[in-house]
Amino acid sequence: MEKKLFLGDEAIAQAAIDAGLSGVYSYPGTPSTEITEYIQQSSVARERNIHRRWCTNEKTAMEAALGMSYAGKRSLCCMKHVGLNVAADCFMNAAMSGVNGGMIIVSADDPSMHSSQNEQDNRVYGRFAMIPILEPSNQQEAYDMVYDGFELSERLGYPILLRITTRMAHSRSGVTVRPARPENQMHCLPDGRQRFTLLPALARQRYKQLLAAQDAMTAASEESKYNRYFDAPDKKRGIITTGIAFNYLSENYPDGFEHPVLKICQYPLPKKQIEKIASECDELLLLEEGYPVVEELLKGFLGKGLNVRGRLDGTLPRDGELTPDSVGKALGKNVACYYTIPEIVEQRPPALCQGCGHRDMYDALNEVLKEYEEPKVFGDIGCYTLGALPPFRAIDSCIDMGASITMAKGASDAGVFPAVAVIGDSTFTHSGMTGLLDCVNANSNVTIVISDNETTAMTGGQDSAGTGRIQAICAGIGVAPEHIRVMVPLKRNYEEMKNIIREEIEYRGVSVLIPCRECIQTLARKKKAK
Repeated sequence: MEKKLFLGDEAIAQAAIDAGLSGVYSYPGTPSTEITEYIQQSSVARERNIHRRWCTNEKTAMEAALGMSYAGKRSLCCMKHVGLNVAADCFMNAAMSGVNGGMIIVSADDPSMHSSQNEQDNRVYGRFAMIPILEPSNQQEAYDMVYDGFELSERLGYPILLRITTRMAHSRSGVTVRPARPENQMHCLPDGRQRFTLLPALARQRYKQLLAAQDAMTAASEESKYNRYFDAPDKKRGIITTGIAFNYLSENYPDGFEHPVLKICQYPLPKKQIEKIASECDELLLLEEGYPVVEELLKGFLGKGLNVRGRLDGTLPRDGELTPDSVGKALGKNVACYYTIPEIVEQRPPALCQGCGHRDMYDALNEVLKEYEEPKVFGDIGCYTLGALPPFRAIDSCIDMGASITMAKGASDAGVFPAVAVIGDSTFTHSGMTGLLDCVNANSNVTIVISDNETTAMTGGQDSAGTGRIQAICAGIGVAPEHIRVMVPLKRNYEEMKNIIREEIEYRGVSVLIPCRECIQTLARKKKAK
């Protein structure tokens, strides 16, 4: 079998192709983006016509992936951790309906918030939905879990949640690939209406079946090759690790473990192995990346006075990624620190690219807003979020995808003037359109800036769902055409931009300003390609 050097994301993508994938559905978000990009660039995916277009948001991606599974084919749905919040409605109910063709949902979590607004651990979502969770400790396991995961999904009849982290997604390792499997033939279930129509009477039946399936899911976990028990002579301490944390433990024991170790990479928790390590050891140390999910479960699960240590009691930091050093300290090892991060590097923030259209937009907006006593600018998720930093300091909030428009509406309802929203073109089609409809229905006194750089720039220049159609979308939603103003954000248009911004702030109703200029990075790539 051939061996290749893969990022974790690439291993997942290749495994899906090799396992007979028929479609990948996702919205770009670090650290999951490269999974879909790899499939989009795959010659095999092109030859087989695997569906691989970007979706408008994570909710539409999840629903489309479930639709492909409904038809009996294998689907992959990928997103960063906060994307699962957007897709949660379908996610929870897909656990109720179950699946037909195998369906794997990838949640790429971001502990330490390298490029995210929170650290949430989506194993919590998997437990909430009561579906199996896979959590690889290395790239080979990521590949194998996806390759075999579709079959597991079809055998159990439920979607599988694959949880990875930034470190797994963006590090490389050798991966042995396996023979390619053919795609499933389309076949719909004869009882499809009973399973996929979640009317209350039918949903109550499906919920009972989901509960009854927990024993089979636990049995699969207990038999899983990914959950391994490593015995050792010193039983004063037992160590339980999950996912990538196993590597940090291994680095501290290059010559073999001193204490018994239980490596958990498939959930629900393998009860038999947990009972074994708990009965043999005086205390347990929990090493898990993210929330103390297993730690909290054990304290209730074991029902005995066993000392369980981990993130909850301060043995390990409550936030941020684990490291070999933090694990070494938890093990009681003397960990020396030889280097410190220079202050100039530690405090260096990211910045908008030189020549970016967002810069010209913020300069003009800031100058106009100086004419008002208490202007408030509500930001959103994208490159333009960097407008919160010097030299612009242009936005007052940034909460989640699409929140700029609806927060501006709520603030305007409370009496704030001017209430300005700044959102990007891709984020607008992702989750800003419904907020704009609320504004139109209430004729809210808001000024909405859709800073259009014709791409999803923050995650690397993927296609934007609204390119070339932002004006038409806004008009279709109901914004008066005379208050949809398009600008070209360049220095030579600076005074014109200020005049337009000023005019629309003074208009007592819904205004949409569209500064439109292609991202300089995607433009440069296009020129280079030519």
